[in-house]
Amino acid sequence: MPVIDVPQPEFMEDEEISIFADAVGKFYEKHAPEKRVLKWREDGQVEREFWREAGEAGLLGVSVPEEYGGHGGDFRHDLVVIDQQSKKGVEGFAASLHNVIILPYLVRHGTEEQKKKYLPRLVSGDLVSAIAMTEPGVGSDLQSITTTALKDGNGYRINGSKTYISNGQIADFVIVVAKTDPNERHKGISLVLLETEGAEGFQRGKKLDKIGLDAQDTSELFFDDVFVPGDAILGGEEGKGFYQLMGELPQERLIIAVQAMEGIERALNVTLDFVKERKAFGQTIWDFQNTQFTLADLKARGTAARVFVNDCIAKLLEGKLDVATASMAKYWLTELQSEVVDKCLQLHGGSGYINDYAIARLYRDTRIARIFGGSNEIMKMLIARSM
Repeated sequence: MPVIDVPQPEFMEDEEISIFADAVGKFYEKHAPEKRVLKWREDGQVEREFWREAGEAGLLGVSVPEEYGGHGGDFRHDLVVIDQQSKKGVEGFAASLHNVIILPYLVRHGTEEQKKKYLPRLVSGDLVSAIAMTEPGVGSDLQSITTTALKDGNGYRINGSKTYISNGQIADFVIVVAKTDPNERHKGISLVLLETEGAEGFQRGKKLDKIGLDAQDTSELFFDDVFVPGDAILGGEEGKGFYQLMGELPQERLIIAVQAMEGIERALNVTLDFVKERKAFGQTIWDFQNTQFTLADLKARGTAARVFVNDCIAKLLEGKLDVATASMAKYWLTELQSEVVDKCLQLHGGSGYINDYAIARLYRDTRIARIFGGSNEIMKMLIARSM
């Protein structure tokens, strides 16, 4: 029995969801065994073939409407893909980025032509996506970006550089956050759709050497007079990019909270197994009162966190998740995840410092969650504004 044993919420009590979860779990077991995931960690990226396998199995674009090649599901189906990925220990596969963060931009804001052009290939895995926001000198302050996409004849020329881009090495479809009017701040931002194959002037920088997330590639991207056609502006209208970004942030921040919750549950489960087997001074580590008190405290707070996350998911499904609540979820869950993983690593002793153990990788992977999707300092500012 898992350490955090909260009843499944009503919105997940659906036979079709259960069948889908079983199929996704079996896909991961067959196509992402431990040996293959280890290779991804060594290579620093997931190979393209796996993306095509995932597309063929129906794991990509699960909430994309059927008329665009998707599977017509909803956010619950996206959650299943992420939940099973965590349960099966599949590292590096950026399904949450592709399915929950990037594809919704096209579904909700794209023109009919853009949806028909890109969504079927993104669902099949023929295209792997990335979104290029962060720049060397610009993080959370998106209004200050310097990358431009300026009119040139019947199209635009993109110039600038981006960094810390997840999927940057393998993506062949990139949503570039750029200024189409450099004289404006947020009103000058547009989202520009770029297919990288054959794009003259587009270059990938080095694969960045990170503390954690070993199997997921993160890169610099460079744009030197990269030409895109006039219909490459998401939604077909300049200056709407900032509003499009802000509109999707609650879902993005909720998915970070969901993944933090998955990390909390996994850390507690692997730690309980470890302390009940490992012995010291003639008894198991579990038999020490300190171990029991530590895990009891983490279970109590983890249970409260799961209830809160489930409530946030229910609100999202009803279209009622607001910015402040999503910010609270992202802030609190990622802070709690860091504390849980740290204390669980301590209970592993020296083993917790060895990368062969899941808790060591969780410790390294967890740290970024308090930074991406808007740093937790930004989250507290957004929460305070609601008071």
